[in-house]
Amino acid sequence: MNNELYLRDLRVLCAVARRGSFIAAATELGTSPPYVSKRIAALEAMWGVQLFHRTTRRVAVTEDGDIAYSRARRILEEVVEMNDLLAGGEREPRGTLRISTSLRLGRLHVTPILSMLRERHTGLEIWLELVDRRVDLVGENFDLDIRVGEVQEAAVIPHKVSESTRVLCASPSYVEKHGAPKSLPDLVQHDCLAFRDRQQAFGVWQLNGPNGAEFVKVTGPMASNQSDIVREWAHDGHGIIMASEWDVAESIESGALVRILPDYSRPADVWAVSTARSSASAKVRVAIEFLRQQLASGPFALRRL
Repeated sequence: MNNELYLRDLRVLCAVARRGSFIAAATELGTSPPYVSKRIAALEAMWGVQLFHRTTRRVAVTEDGDIAYSRARRILEEVVEMNDLLAGGEREPRGTLRISTSLRLGRLHVTPILSMLRERHTGLEIWLELVDRRVDLVGENFDLDIRVGEVQEAAVIPHKVSESTRVLCASPSYVEKHGAPKSLPDLVQHDCLAFRDRQQAFGVWQLNGPNGAEFVKVTGPMASNQSDIVREWAHDGHGIIMASEWDVAESIESGALVRILPDYSRPADVWAVSTARSSASAKVRVAIEFLRQQLASGPFALRRL
């Protein structure tokens, strides 16, 4: 087998699967649609399977084609990573960069930063997935998970990209109606709007204060796994929330929310978590450093109180 031709064919396969079109794949690869069709036909003949359903309007990946695309993409990424390592990391980063993060952090900060990253490094193909759970980096084939809070898994490599804390706050109308707690145990007597941040314990708040780390079991009339929803409920006066300072800084500065028990907070640094294997690739190193720079001082930086 001609390995160089085989790798070229795998690139053709990935382009067709990604674009859903022989014509679009040919444009991306700088070749002709007949050439693309010929190379896909060669792969189908060699493997004895149909990779794509062809219609007059589009090309759809078959079940076998989806398996082939997943494996081909992995093979090509392995080749890129090997070249990165042997070239001492001096090559322009290339290949698919698969990133996961939480919804609000991803939508407001990570998304525009990755747009800027792609403008600088056009050889990258970026897949961003916004989820409200902790992903399995290896099992789900992610290069990076951008997360808030402690990194507890032993088999991953954490890279701190931004410092932050979680704070307590509520609307002025809530404080006027219910008063402000004088100590952390007083939260038991208040309406607290619980937010489960991915895999965090639900309804148990841990904060550091004058007496060190303390825990309190909170309850309230409303709860959600979406930080946007919980924050809006706090704006409406329904209770006290614990949120990352970057998430409520604007509300506090405008007066829509006020700090509660300001002597208490909880570390909530932002981490880019990778596997040991992916940490060695140029694309991951570049992405981590760019996130670190932009979250600190770029136009989409995380705000501090």
